[in-house]
Amino acid sequence: MAPLRYLSGFGSEFASEDPRCPGSLPKGQNNPQKCPYGLYAEQLSGSAFTAPRTHNRRTWLYRILPSAVHTPFSPVEQPYLTHDWKSSDPNPNQMRWHPFPIPHINKEKVDWVQGLHTICGAGDPCARHGIAVYAYMCNTSMVDTCMYTSDGDFLIVPERGTLHITTEFGKMDVVNNEICVIQQGMRFSVEVDGESRGYVMEVFDAHFELPCLGPIGANGLANPRDFLTPVAWYEDRKVPHGGYTVINKYQGKLFQAHQDQSPFNVVAWHGNYVPYKYNLENFCVINSVSFDHMDPSIFTVLTCQSVKPGVAIGDFVIIPPRWEVQANTFRPPYYHRNCMTEFMGVIKGSDEAKEEGFRPGGAVLYGMMTPHGPDAAYFQGASNAELKPQRVGEGTMKFMFESSLSLALTEWSQKTCECVDAEYYKCWLPLKSHFNPDWKPE
Repeated sequence: MAPLRYLSGFGSEFASEDPRCPGSLPKGQNNPQKCPYGLYAEQLSGSAFTAPRTHNRRTWLYRILPSAVHTPFSPVEQPYLTHDWKSSDPNPNQMRWHPFPIPHINKEKVDWVQGLHTICGAGDPCARHGIAVYAYMCNTSMVDTCMYTSDGDFLIVPERGTLHITTEFGKMDVVNNEICVIQQGMRFSVEVDGESRGYVMEVFDAHFELPCLGPIGANGLANPRDFLTPVAWYEDRKVPHGGYTVINKYQGKLFQAHQDQSPFNVVAWHGNYVPYKYNLENFCVINSVSFDHMDPSIFTVLTCQSVKPGVAIGDFVIIPPRWEVQANTFRPPYYHRNCMTEFMGVIKGSDEAKEEGFRPGGAVLYGMMTPHGPDAAYFQGASNAELKPQRVGEGTMKFMFESSLSLALTEWSQKTCECVDAEYYKCWLPLKSHFNPDWKPE
């Protein structure tokens, strides 16, 4: 099979047509009286019509049938998907989960949508404000089924298994150490090769953007050219008797409708509202070359900003392999209490500060002002280590979803889930006082 092709750029104006139908994009206008090849013109708006041009997002799709051709939606039960943040009592403790269990295919077939489990979140998609964090654990592909979310944008982080994602815009493969973003309203279907697991952050307020670089300059962190968008691909496939299912996540609930044809019937498209993926190995790491451990915001890949300048509804941050060269510095992450909420996962290797307990497929959560930092053994080692230039985190990748909102846990994530580490707090108990009132400067 030929490798998939992509368009390069972030927030760009793209145009793509399936090579099987050359000239399928209308010339000089968006919705002519008759589109080439007898196609329908359909606009997908990702922003208000009157949003400033710098923030205006829309794409024109030229498809075999409009997306409106389906039966009425009806509710679908998915017991692990919820935005009811009051269903469980608040929990200010440090939380850690061992790797989330993947159902065995011999016992139960679970596709990507069925495998979504809400871990925590805040806000309300009805008010277009908030965030939800999920884990997905699945073992089988979505067959004659697609999904879209009316509530926000999905940022998907695979930990195990490749996701073969078909969208209305085309196909993309997302492997470990890559991420993808499926924006609000975009229909997609996920195929897997076997057991698959990963994480999802959904933001309700706005779309993800690249962080401002400020005095860093014009280049660095995640460079726009490294973001990849699929090229147009279509299938004109009939599925008789309403055999294709369209799942809509709407106001925090799932609904399904049925139709007689594949939704991936877009022959051509143009615009700037698109799905995309990014390889985390392409991140240009910025770090201190003199002294002190820098704030993790220097590792921000994407951000969804609130109305307050510099305050995020959701940041996607990575802890990548890097050089540590700081002099006279405690180089690991400092002890911290944060006015932001930090949700962290490992997608490759192990955590530098807690190698034994924090493993790929697991997670930790530090709520607002919940203290955290290196455990006792790591503190001792780093406090007495020789401070020579050192390559750190080789072969690993850790990430953080950081939010200005106070994220509430679900009943599943803090009580029902069998992988909660109830003894996580014990990793800090061996820390001892080293205070010496007689200390004198050298």
